[in-house]
Amino acid sequence: MSGGYPQHPPGYGYGAPPSQPYVAGAPPQPYGAAPYGTASPYSAPPGEKPPKDKPQAHGVGGAPPSHGGSYPPMGGYGSPFAALMPSAFPPGTDPNIVACFQMADQDGSGFIEDKELQGALSSYNQSFSLRTVRLLMYLFTNTNTRKIGPKEFTSVFYSLQSWRAIFERFDRDRSGKIDANELRESLLSLGFSVSPVVLDLLVSKFDKTGGKSMGIEYDNFIECCLTVKGLTEKFKEKDTAYSGNATFTYEAFMLTVLPFLVA
Repeated sequence: MSGGYPQHPPGYGYGAPPSQPYVAGAPPQPYGAAPYGTASPYSAPPGEKPPKDKPQAHGVGGAPPSHGGSYPPMGGYGSPFAALMPSAFPPGTDPNIVACFQMADQDGSGFIEDKELQGALSSYNQSFSLRTVRLLMYLFTNTNTRKIGPKEFTSVFYSLQSWRAIFERFDRDRSGKIDANELRESLLSLGFSVSPVVLDLLVSKFDKTGGKSMGIEYDNFIECCLTVKGLTEKFKEKDTAYSGNATFTYEAFMLTVLPFLVA
């Protein structure tokens, strides 16, 4: 990568310069899965084209609408604070979603901020921490400006409907939590196959008791899914051959990981 860091003398920082750029290897392939699981994450079923321009509520494992329900293209590594472009509601958007957005957008700017989004979602019994809300905003806008427009808000709303259905599907004992096995199955249903070691780390990280109860509640389940999906898609940008291996410069690696830590 040209540009970026100033040129330092050999031996600066991490010792002798490596002969090759940093390489992130693939994790062990559990359950006989391909590098990214058995299906394209959040994609339409094989052989079925996603709907165009008309948002729909999604069943378990269904795809967000093609008008923007999936995350925006993340090619390149520009400024994480790039301005968010104005947008409009996709044709056919549920009037309740429009009204919810307009109520939160009290200044009529066409954008709502993180705390306003948190309040708007809570009005639909979707209570999330500010960190989860900010991670949602980052992944649906690809910026850290902590603002979201009508198009992105619609995508967030419909995607959350789908994820709620997935959580309820795998919370078989209706405890309000999913354990490690249920998390593994829910991630597989979304197209992600992670090793047992990664699975244990996810449960420990997103269990509000610090791993004592070994269960993840709904709001943290959303944050967990966002993290796994976001990091996987960033990795896949570099792993164009789907080999399970990718090469990152130090700058690209930091810009890939840091937004998930500072959300």
